[in-house]
Amino acid sequence: MINRRLILKAAALSVAAGIALPGLAQAEDLKIQAMRLGSSWYVFGATLSKLLQDALPSGSTVDVVAKGGGVGNVISVSNGASEIGLANVATAVWAWNGHPVVYEGKQYRDMRSLVGGLNPVWFNAMVSKEFMEKTGQKNLEEILTSGKPVRISMKPKGSTVPVVADMLFDSLGISRDTIKNNGGEIIQVAASQLPQLVRDGRTDIYFESTPRGHPATTEAMLTGNVVFLDLPRKSIAYLEKQGLAPSTTPAIFPNQADPTQSVDFGTQLVANKDVSEDLAYLITKTVNENKDEMAAAHKAWANFVPEEAWKPGNTGIPLHPGAEKYYKERGWMK
Repeated sequence: MINRRLILKAAALSVAAGIALPGLAQAEDLKIQAMRLGSSWYVFGATLSKLLQDALPSGSTVDVVAKGGGVGNVISVSNGASEIGLANVATAVWAWNGHPVVYEGKQYRDMRSLVGGLNPVWFNAMVSKEFMEKTGQKNLEEILTSGKPVRISMKPKGSTVPVVADMLFDSLGISRDTIKNNGGEIIQVAASQLPQLVRDGRTDIYFESTPRGHPATTEAMLTGNVVFLDLPRKSIAYLEKQGLAPSTTPAIFPNQADPTQSVDFGTQLVANKDVSEDLAYLITKTVNENKDEMAAAHKAWANFVPEEAWKPGNTGIPLHPGAEKYYKERGWMK
């Protein structure tokens, strides 16, 4: 049944803000494209699923798809496999423009943004202290361009991490083949397996996308003898041209001594363009007006600013008309 208390509360808030509730008259079946179980995106999807289940008409279903990633989710939403999904700002822009490498020139434009600026997601390199002591290498550029063997671990294809890792290599004039020809190794396994590689000393560099409170990064920093290293300045400049915003990862993880110079993927919620205006409005409203519940579920969303969720810098692609209606009625978007 509909949660009447939540509906009445939402109605009161809407009247106070001068906003009419959307006219959803029939049950909806939604899929939220998220990521694997235990990831921050899965937590977001599960929390949003509960909130929407309470707000939607009786008989509605809201399922969380526990697979995908930054690169694949925009395809799933644009193709209609899922009605809504989490995406990076960078990957949404790459998909919209048909990035020649990431999306092989194919444009995915059947998606629209609902809520941008959900949380920063930094690209970071965790490097084995033992490896650095053994080789005498002091920074990431030196490690990657030294010509000496290095073992690099990251998520599989479908995540933004290997895409940005390849861009990082390009910025330094090297490639995966360079690393392999030098006797090194590229190890791509599920995110849940990566901290174990770090703990067991089976990798020298662990590349990861790291929102605040990221479980795999936290585990790696607690159980592995690793250190965060700055990305090279030339690499940050190169990555900025690829749509990733220069950003500093604050010292928010266990045993992370200092802030780290990095880039931010950005996070947003997107919808298929055929999602109705009323439904898009309700989803947008639900996320923006339940910030506290989202932050309680995962601290990554503690700094989300609803008033800025519509801004182009936080979305990168056009807003859904239902989302645009909500932001204009709130007075946040002119």
